[in-house]
Amino acid sequence: MQTLRIKTPSPDGSAADAGRARPGPGRDLSPLLAGAATAVAVAGALLALADTATPLRAPCTLFFLLMAPAVAIAAALRGLDPFGRAVAALAGSVAVNMLVAQGMLAVHRWSARGGLVAVTGLSLVLLLLVLLRERISGKRPQK
Repeated sequence: MQTLRIKTPSPDGSAADAGRARPGPGRDLSPLLAGAATAVAVAGALLALADTATPLRAPCTLFFLLMAPAVAIAAALRGLDPFGRAVAALAGSVAVNMLVAQGMLAVHRWSARGGLVAVTGLSLVLLLLVLLRERISGKRPQK
């Protein structure tokens, strides 16, 4: 079990705020990177579903197949530290993709589009369950 520590700002704002990034241009790229990753993932899903013959289809679709379940699993693992959560989410994403592929092969219904839809559906169900759990328990995610 991991103990979560919540850091409160000091009244004078000197020592506690020294490690934080200061606002300004180029200081916080997280929203920009998240938006770019989302755009690449959505482009990969759309290229695969449309069966477009482009060299970007395979890497973008692979990115989507790895990131969609990883984001849903990472949302469920909010209590872990960031590195542990990323590793566990990526491992869970690989496991989800392998289970979908194995299930499709077992029933002799292999299709790239079907796999993409199945992984997307499982990721959405997991993400909705996490959101439902937070709504029922009344807990809000810590920032």
